[in-house]
Amino acid sequence: MDNSKLLVKKSQKGDTSAFEELVKMYQDRIYALSYQLTGNHADAEDLAQNTFIKAYRALPKFRNEADFGTWLHRIAVNLSINEKRKRRPDVSLDNPVQTRDGEMPRMVASDTESPEEAYENKEFSGMVRRALKELSVEHRAVLVLREMQGYSYDEIAVMLDCSLGTVKSRINRARQTLKKEITRLAAENGRSLPYKDRRRGGEKG
Repeated sequence: MDNSKLLVKKSQKGDTSAFEELVKMYQDRIYALSYQLTGNHADAEDLAQNTFIKAYRALPKFRNEADFGTWLHRIAVNLSINEKRKRRPDVSLDNPVQTRDGEMPRMVASDTESPEEAYENKEFSGMVRRALKELSVEHRAVLVLREMQGYSYDEIAVMLDCSLGTVKSRINRARQTLKKEITRLAAENGRSLPYKDRRRGGEKG
């Protein structure tokens, strides 16, 4: 049994020090996800803290054969979505659309990129973060889980408790909206897309 599963078992028996160890193990990953979902440090700190609070309260329901980190991610995403729904009316944008499955460019820097490309990609990453904030919380969530956290479509469907078709529709719509917003921001700043994206027409994820 790996260390996290052992700590979960101890935590489920009321060992608070074991849960504190779990928090230390996962706090960086949960904070990173929270920041990607919220876009600012204050809200990310609140979301990460609330994620661990809810996880602690829900420990008796957690099945230890599942991955604890994935379970925490699911809690964080659902808390983020629910909080946004409290602040504004819920408008569904999940109706299937007949479009090509456009991909957002990867934000991984190349080891061989030139200084000009490095600067260009850094600037582009900033536009991506700004554009993400313009997405609905549901669309931002699936895009973060897919493109930044690396989860599969099936895993996202389980985490969000929705159908595979809904996940694919949300991701497709989110990618298209994100691409339009990035293009708009680039035009406003007199910039074009990064070198790699211009050369290859966008990388496929």
